[in-house]
Amino acid sequence: MTDSKRRRRLTAASALLGGVLVLTACSGGDADATGGGNGDTSQAKVDEAAAKKSSEAQIAITPKDGSNNASINNSAAVAVSKGTLTGVTMTTQDGKSVAGQLSADKKSWKPTGQLERSTTYKVAAEAKDSEGRIAHENASFTTVSPTNSFIGTFNPDNGATVGVGMPVSINFDKAITNKAAVQKGITVSTSGGQEVACHWFNANRMDCRPEEYWKEGSTVTLKLALDGVEGASGVYGVQQKTVTFRIGRNQVTYVDAQTKQMKITQDGKVVKTIPISAGSPDNKTYEGQMVISEKFKETRMNGATVGFTDDDGKGEYDIKDVPHAMRLTTSGTFIHGNYWGAPSVFGNVNTSHGCVGLQDKKGAGDASTPAAWFYNNSLIGDVVVVQHTGDKTVAPDNGLNGWNMDWAQWKAGSAV
Repeated sequence: MTDSKRRRRLTAASALLGGVLVLTACSGGDADATGGGNGDTSQAKVDEAAAKKSSEAQIAITPKDGSNNASINNSAAVAVSKGTLTGVTMTTQDGKSVAGQLSADKKSWKPTGQLERSTTYKVAAEAKDSEGRIAHENASFTTVSPTNSFIGTFNPDNGATVGVGMPVSINFDKAITNKAAVQKGITVSTSGGQEVACHWFNANRMDCRPEEYWKEGSTVTLKLALDGVEGASGVYGVQQKTVTFRIGRNQVTYVDAQTKQMKITQDGKVVKTIPISAGSPDNKTYEGQMVISEKFKETRMNGATVGFTDDDGKGEYDIKDVPHAMRLTTSGTFIHGNYWGAPSVFGNVNTSHGCVGLQDKKGAGDASTPAAWFYNNSLIGDVVVVQHTGDKTVAPDNGLNGWNMDWAQWKAGSAV
């Protein structure tokens, strides 16, 4: 073979070998890209192994982490899918534990009590999936502040037994501008089947009652569903509760300032007559239907607190132990015992500064006195009708005395 032929064959062989090497290199690159290479294959296996070890349990905490203005009632909750909860802790920012209840299926958890306003809470939850693999989740949130929320103080109390005249009276700690929304979140119903209507006296007070006095022995239910209701711009309700109270026997008392006698009736029948002393001609007692809103076995009565002062600015009277006192108006009208007046006064002379006085003894310890009898046989919510005093009718919002407004006027004060 000549040198020239040998060189041509070596060149061809080299070219062929080069082509094979190139093809091999390309094949090798493809193998690495699909996991065939040593480095990338190892990482993929690690990732796959890690994925297999990760829990499938998915924990959800509400409110979401970082939330503000959260509800104090229903917002806090923990739930899990594809697993069960193995532990939940909830604490305030200062470390105080919050009690909670895990559901029977271990799929959810909630606090057992109402949360506090303006408080930051931290929640830590743990769950496991069907393979026993553990998952964790943490969150913190802050509840609504008093500045951005409103509450309603209501009468009467849950479980109370009251007289037939007791309205549901709700006083809000913030002025309500969106009255319709708030009223829609409040329902009052009675087992007696009476229609109940609500009336707004002002931006802070709403009372609810039927057209006639409540039926004796009936049960009244007040439901507050105000959580999250915007009562004014940027001000939200926080209450969510149900309150029930019972209506007692039907007792209505009639005070006659002319005859200076009062008659206590039950179911329309007179059960007792008691001599009284009403307001003097210079300080007449209001007329109208008044509801007993408070009872005090003994209390202080100072004229200065209700505008009866002498030239030195001191009260015209200051009695520190008035017995058997029952409030009829916010402005200071009471029906109460009187131990400082002569027995001959009662039934004969009107001498008070506007209250209705009954004969009594100092110390409120003698159960045989007329005042003690009336006190012991009266309930919060009983009606006292005062007549023939010559004074004006008491204002419907002066105490719990909305019965002095006719039904059409009452209903006209509803926002819905």
